[in-house]
Amino acid sequence: MTSTDETAGDLWQEFHDVVNMTSRELRDWLATDASGPRSDALPDQAGSDLSRGVLDILGKRRTDLTPADAEVMQRVVERIAEIRGSAEEPTAGDAQWRHSLMSLGHDPLKDPDA
Repeated sequence: MTSTDETAGDLWQEFHDVVNMTSRELRDWLATDASGPRSDALPDQAGSDLSRGVLDILGKRRTDLTPADAEVMQRVVERIAEIRGSAEEPTAGDAQWRHSLMSLGHDPLKDPDA
């Protein structure tokens, strides 16, 4: 395995560690009014470009990732860490805080064992 493969594998794992919603959960969330102004778009256009990028990646195998997918994964990992801050334990926060995380595929209230 090359160091590029190892880096891609690390990013894949990190992405899937922080994105704890399934593609169905995320797609359903993006269709709700609470997810934001793009919720009333066609189902395949609901959510931000980044949200749709997460959905696209969730539907792929690691071997099918493109360099653009890796960029999206890195942005999502960094953005979720930025929004979550140093909070280790799940917390409800306020609704806007939770909703911004959920639009990236991370539900801070989701049971990690579910």
